[in-house]
Amino acid sequence: MSYFANALGLLLELAFGAIAALFLLRVAAEACRADFHNPLSQFIYRSTNPVLAPVRRVLPNWRRINLAALLLAWLAMLLKRLALFALVGLVPNFLGLLVLSLAELLDFALLFYLVLVFGWSLLSMFAPDQGQPLQRLLGVIVGPLMRPLRGRLTVGMIDFSPTVVIIGLLLARMLVAAPLLDLGMRLAVVG
Repeated sequence: MSYFANALGLLLELAFGAIAALFLLRVAAEACRADFHNPLSQFIYRSTNPVLAPVRRVLPNWRRINLAALLLAWLAMLLKRLALFALVGLVPNFLGLLVLSLAELLDFALLFYLVLVFGWSLLSMFAPDQGQPLQRLLGVIVGPLMRPLRGRLTVGMIDFSPTVVIIGLLLARMLVAAPLLDLGMRLAVVG
């Protein structure tokens, strides 16, 4: 690939990654019942609702999982992968493209939670104000991952539960998402 194509590929990754992250934040905030009065929750709601509202009429929530937002995050990954294939002049196999975009969404979600847990643990060490909007939102979103280990991995004043969760997320990326990505890429390119 040329330098221009590499730069354009990076911009595509960033743009579609930001879109997918916004929809994943919406899914996570709704699933964890984040405080709607939090300004960050309101921003997420207002920025995703114009696109999400028509899709939600057709695809309602399942329990507390916003299926419409998950679908739109997956479509963002699908369009990104399609654009990247077009950038190098390849026409992918449709089934492979579907599997690849689903695997990319899984990998992205795992990376997304990894960054959130890391950011939450840093904020909890350095930010004394627990009422800060970012700290509250991250605490609610990473809470279900941290709850089973909370207080069980404490040595002195240091809680190692975020470290264990981060290692678990990294292992899930290596052992679950990476093989699916390889399978999806083989299916997409072979067609």
